[in-house]
This record gives sequence, structure tokens and C-alpha cells, in this order.
Amino acid sequence: MSGPVAGDLDGLIATATAWRDQDPDDETRDELDRLLTRATSADADAAGRADAVAELADRFAGRLQFGTAGLRGALGSGSNRMNRVLVAQAAAGFAAFLLGRESHPSIVIGYDGRKNSDVFARDTAEIMAAAGVAATILPRALPTPVLAFAVRHLDVSAGVMVTASHNPPQDNGYKVYLGGVDAGSQIVSPVDGEIAAEIERAAQSPVTDLPRSDDYREAGDDLVMEYVRRTAAVAGTASTGRQPRVVYTAMHGVGWEVARRVFATAGFAEPIPVSEQSAPDPAFPTVAFPNPEEPGAMDLSFATADRVEADLIIANDPDADRLAVAIPVEGGWRRLSGNEVGSLLGWRAAERARRDDRDGTLAASIVSSPALREIARVHGLDYVDTLTGFKWVSRVGGLIYGYEEALGYLVDPDVVRDKDGISAAVDLLALATELHTAGSSLAEHLVAFDERFGAYASSQISIRVDDLATITALTARLRQQPPSTIGSHRVDHVDDFCDGFGSFPAGDVLRYWLTDGSRVIVRPSGTEPKLKVYIDASSTEGDAVARRAAAEAAVADLDAGMRDLLA
Repeated sequence: MSGPVAGDLDGLIATATAWRDQDPDDETRDELDRLLTRATSADADAAGRADAVAELADRFAGRLQFGTAGLRGALGSGSNRMNRVLVAQAAAGFAAFLLGRESHPSIVIGYDGRKNSDVFARDTAEIMAAAGVAATILPRALPTPVLAFAVRHLDVSAGVMVTASHNPPQDNGYKVYLGGVDAGSQIVSPVDGEIAAEIERAAQSPVTDLPRSDDYREAGDDLVMEYVRRTAAVAGTASTGRQPRVVYTAMHGVGWEVARRVFATAGFAEPIPVSEQSAPDPAFPTVAFPNPEEPGAMDLSFATADRVEADLIIANDPDADRLAVAIPVEGGWRRLSGNEVGSLLGWRAAERARRDDRDGTLAASIVSSPALREIARVHGLDYVDTLTGFKWVSRVGGLIYGYEEALGYLVDPDVVRDKDGISAAVDLLALATELHTAGSSLAEHLVAFDERFGAYASSQISIRVDDLATITALTARLRQQPPSTIGSHRVDHVDDFCDGFGSFPAGDVLRYWLTDGSRVIVRPSGTEPKLKVYIDASSTEGDAVARRAAAEAAVADLDAGMRDLLA
């Protein structure tokens, strides 16, 4: 839905005023009031009025769009921001959707430690309860995997998690899950469109007209403890071995409380926390960007690990659905890539399946390393490529393990149908302990992987933009002027997903296959204003050292070539 623009000043002022008048939040209402005053005041200078009008136009330039990732955006007043009005409309629309599917729907609601997460969660619970949806809210700020677990464990119709995961501090979001036949997975199309239509209908009336009720239930700690018990079981008996010294960071998120309980229940020694980052803090004061993948985000972890002479670092992102791992190298620490961790955990899952004489499927998003396909082939397991986004990975039939390169891993699909940074940490700790007991390490295990399956290398280019049209222009240019070479590598063929490709729906995705089997994928980010490029190469020639060198050289050449093409 398009909103008024600065050229229609009367319409813009009327829209902003109506929004302000229904806003239950003092902070965002006052924020909007100040903008309205500046935009309409005869006493304000022309430049000040113009700035205020432009700001209002941006805040009401349509609605923050509801899609398969739910809602996510910057906090603030207006239909194009995350705020209590928008969340109330979303809750009312989602309630109408659920009531249209079931006569007695139910929902569980969770929230993290970001600003207003608890407020948005209670708004949702009150509106759901008044609409006739049996609502349960989690007892405190908890990781996203606990909410995903609760959808299945409580056998409810749906779940909502209020979180912006690893986005910047000023953001928040609204992630939606479905129970029943969806088994606790995130929503996918066309359900997202159906919910969005109901939200649009709800938005036609002021949120002050929405009935509210406090007739909702608060879950007890027994639910959290059941998640802890089930997740700790992933470790098996590994904790009886010689354990490495581990540093852990929650990155100012909600992971530490639950993670330490899981580790203790599994029998692991308590990791040494990065104390400055252990408690939830919506300001994320020690990191420029609360994402373990970002440069500098793990610097405090490295410093802590150096101080205590640790063997291993594990990090969760702020809502603990992702896992980062770092290992010691000469002169410092190296964070393993998502593909490296994903491959090691995939190898472990395949070995488990063979040990238990169990069939099953390994799955990864199309932008993740081809290494998992090779693991599946060697172990006689099925393999599936999925669209980008864990909502697709988690829905694969017969899934025993899935991952995506953006630090998301699903090691226990029977318990949680979403990426889970805590259960993945348990599985990684179990592996590290087994290796440590045998006098080995994760670094040596990576070499063993190259010897067994071949060396797989990858890199990623992220181009952040201020205007999303820039991304469309870049991909259009690649289509209009298709490269015959990337770096020194000749392009064999291109898969263009513009009109759909195979079983994949249409999307702005280009996949280049090089004559040596290397691969380059170009696509827009699904959650951030970025164009992303994923580069993968592999080698099975020579010993592990030669294989690694060849794969990394190919990736470096392709990386430089793509940067030239996109300059």
C-alpha cells in the first residue's frame, strides 16, 4: 500500500495525525508530534519545515511489508517503522488469519532483549486473547529457539517471536511460525500474503478500537527446562571426555542464561563468558554491529580467550539462533566460516545416521557450500538444495540435518524446526571434546575433512546500498552484459532464476557455473539492503594441503573478478 508523499502535504499531515492519535506509546507519539509541529509551524524556518516534511514522508512511504520473514525494521513512529501501532495491526491481522483456519486456534509468543520486544509481545498476547486465540507468553526474554521449540512442544497453532536477530540496535522484528502440518516452521508463501492481506484489513480501523484482554497464560520455567533437557541430549556421552577450555559470548543477547543451563545439563564445564557481553543490552554497546560475522564483533571474545588461554570460542548472535566458532591460529584467532562449521556438523550428522543405521536427508540453502552434497553422497544419504532462508531448510522431508552459510544450523529437527545456535553449540562442543580427548583439534579435523571429501573454499561479497533500486540495476546490468569470464575462470553456463528455475520459484538470482566446476551466485539479501555474492570452489587433486591451496586460489580469483564486474 502506497503512502502519501511530500508533494501531497495535506494528505501527509492528515495521515501522520491519524497515526499519532491512535498510538499508545508515549515515546513514538511525542516523536511524531514534534515532526508534525515542525512541518506545519509558521515560525519554523523553511529548511526545518522541509526536513520535517521529508522525514514524515519517509515514515509514511507505505507500510513496513509483512513477508516470509515477518516484519523487520527500524523502531520509530509511522507505518514504515516498527512500533506499537504496526505490531497491534499485525497481531489483529494474524489473529483473523488463524481464526479463519481453525475454530479454536492457539499461539505462543516469545521475545528477546531488544528495545520494546517485551511490549510488542504483550500487545500481541492481549490482542490475540481478546480475539479468541488462546495465547501463551514466554516467562521472560528468551532465545528464538526456545520459542520455536514451544510451538511444537505445546502443540499450538502458531508462534510469534519478537526479535530482529542480529540486525542493528535500532531495529526490531516480528517472526511468525505455524504449528500443525507446518510442524513449527516459519511461514512461507502463499501464507505470508494471506496474513499480509488480513493485516491490511485490520489497519483500516484505529488500533484504539481493537479489544484487548489479559486473559492469556504465562508459560512456566518447566517449558524452558524441557528445552534445556532435550537440547542437552544432543551431546550424548561426549562430555565424559577431556574437555577443551571454552570461551562463550552472547553478544549482548539472550543466549547466556539458557546456554549455560544446557551446557551444565549436558555435563560440560561452564564456558568462560565474555562478561561485558553476557547480559542482554538493547544498545549493544561493545559492538558496532551485533552479528558475529561482522569484522570486530568477536574482538572481545578473542581478548578473553587470549587472557584465559582458551582452546575454543563459541558465540551466539543476540537471539541465539546462530552459532559462530573461532579456533586458535598462530598469532591469534580465526573465526570459522558458516560453511566450515556447517560441513563439520553435517559430517557428524551423517556419521550418526550411519551408526544408527538410519536413512534421512541432509539439506542446505543453494548459497551454501556444495560440500554437504558430497557428504551425503559418500554416506548414502539424500541431499536437497533449498531456497535461501531457514524456513525452507526446515521443511525438507526426512531431514536429519540442515544448515545455511549465514551461521544457521539445525542439528536436532525432531525438537526444533528452525536454526538453533544453542543445540548447534552443544553438538560442536561434543565434537571438540571428542577430538580433544583423542589429542586432536578442530583445526586438524578440518584437514581430515579435506582428505576425506575434498577441499571446499568459499567467500562472500556484500554490497550495502542506501537505495534498493541500486541492487536491481546491478543485477539488470549482469543480465544485459553477461560475463564470459569471471577473473581467469571461463563461464560455462548461467542459471537465471528470474522466471523460476527447476523447482525454484522466480527470484532475482543469478547462478554462474565455471568450467572447472566452481560456482558464483548473485542475489539480494532477504533481510538487509545488500547485494550478496557467494563464491565456491573445490579441489580433490593432491594431498590436503595442495587441495586447500587450489580451492582457495580459485575463490580468490573469482572474488576479485566479481568485484571488478560490480564496480
